[in-house]
Amino acid sequence: MAEMRIGHGYDVHRLVEGRKLILGGVEVPHTLGLLGHSDADVLTHAVMDALLGAAGMGDIGRHFPDTDPAYAGADSLVLLDHVVELLNWAGWQVVNVDATILAQKPKLAPYLEQMEKNLAGRMGIDAARVNVKATTEEKLGFTGAQEGIAAHGVCLLAEKK
Repeated sequence: MAEMRIGHGYDVHRLVEGRKLILGGVEVPHTLGLLGHSDADVLTHAVMDALLGAAGMGDIGRHFPDTDPAYAGADSLVLLDHVVELLNWAGWQVVNVDATILAQKPKLAPYLEQMEKNLAGRMGIDAARVNVKATTEEKLGFTGAQEGIAAHGVCLLAEKK
């Protein structure tokens, strides 16, 4: 039986004026966007951290430091491409990903399927193997107060045969 590993990732970014809201590579219409060195795509960042963690390769801060000007404004899906290359090089393949976005607003249901397709395409797996959910926190905490958006990602990797 091939070795399998589970990974978990978490990311959070502050909501601010003057930035686009990018989640899973989808530009979501909203009056606020996420602040960050790259495009601040919390969903893709959480998924990347889950993948890197499962493979024992650290986190996105190690691979894409926010002190490096090369990543200023970077498209997180392009960064995901690099993570997938690292996994391939190390002999891992993505089996599936399950992720949750925590945001009071905007409503994300109309965009979830495209987020799944975007992530799956970059990881080279069928979209049915990627699940993205969104939830509010009933106006509690920083996400409920609309100060930021957070995301969790969980993945399963399998050793390539």
